[in-house]
Amino acid sequence: MKIVPETFFSVSEELRLFGLSCVMGSVIGVASDVVRVIRMILPHNKVLVAIEDVLFLFIYSMALLVFASVAARGDLRMYFVIGNILGFMMYCATIGSIVTKTLRKLFLIICTCLGMMFCPFKMFFASLYKKVNVKFVRNLQINVKLFKKIKIVLLKRPSMLYNKMENKKRKNVKNVVKKNET
Repeated sequence: MKIVPETFFSVSEELRLFGLSCVMGSVIGVASDVVRVIRMILPHNKVLVAIEDVLFLFIYSMALLVFASVAARGDLRMYFVIGNILGFMMYCATIGSIVTKTLRKLFLIICTCLGMMFCPFKMFFASLYKKVNVKFVRNLQINVKLFKKIKIVLLKRPSMLYNKMENKKRKNVKNVVKKNET
């Protein structure tokens, strides 16, 4: 007699998988907070944010497939995704909001402390910039005056006429060659 592997889950196994998928959703929430922290530290433009979001969704989809293959014998069920979304929302509503607020305040405190520490350097480099900028502008104005004094003689070429028949008959066409030779 052949032993056929089970192709269905019992109710207790489905509840266990649903609970594990909710836990996985909260882990995905922690990963999204890590991405949020990176965005707080390093400002991004819209293109980089979009690339990060696509990468995050790709990593989530791979994690969901690994979860389905390891925990659920390769079966991907819709309640896994629902459990992930529910766990993510529960994390964001409880611990995630506290973590986000705390991190924002922490980064605000760190940025103000660093701003106060580097304020003298900022003032020094601002005054140095003003002095150097005046010298460069003055040098640029001198160079522009020199280039204006130099006259470069360019050869004027006759314009090209597209309608050759009109050029031969000389109807409604000015004499281009004589005009440019002078």
